Amino acid sequence: MRRDSRAAARAAVVGTLLMATLAACSPVVDVDAAPDAANPACAEVMVALPKQVAENDLRETNSQATAAWGEPSKVVLRCGVQVPGPTTDSCASVNEIDWIIRETEGSETWIATTYGRNPAVEVLFDPNVVASSTVLVDLGGAVSQVEQSEECLDLNDTLDLPS
Repeated sequence: MRRDSRAAARAAVVGTLLMATLAACSPVVDVDAAPDAANPACAEVMVALPKQVAENDLRETNSQATAAWGEPSKVVLRCGVQVPGPTTDSCASVNEIDWIIRETEGSETWIATTYGRNPAVEVLFDPNVVASSTVLVDLGGAVSQVEQSEECLDLNDTLDLPS
C-alpha cells in the first residue's frame, strides 16, 4: 500500500512539473479588460473567436473578454471598449464589418475598433508584421456576433453634391 501511495505522489509531482513546464512555454498574456467586458454580447464574441489569426495561434489572456494571437503577441483583442461615435477617422468596411482605423502616435501599432456595434471590439496590431486585411477578415465572424446598428458613411453619402 505504501508503494502505491509513493507512486501516486510521484505521478502527481511529475504531472505538476509537466503542467508548469508547458505553462512556461506559453505565458499568459497580460491584457487590461475593457470597461464593458462583462457585457453578455462579449461572451458571444469570445466563443466565436478563431484559433488562428493571420497564421498566429490563440493564446491565453488574464482578463475577461480579451484575446491574443502569436508569441510574442502579434494581435490583441478587447471586447467592451467605448463605443465610438461619429468621427472623421478612417473607416474601412471589411466583409460587412465597419472598422475605425487609427495609428497610434510614436508607434507602429494600429487600433481597429468596430463601428456601429455595441459592445465595441478593439483590435491592436502592427500592420508591418500582420496584414490588416487578414486580421480583420479573420476576426469578422466573431465580431459579427454583435448586431450592427449603424454604419460608416462617406461624406458623399450624407450630402447631395453636384456631380
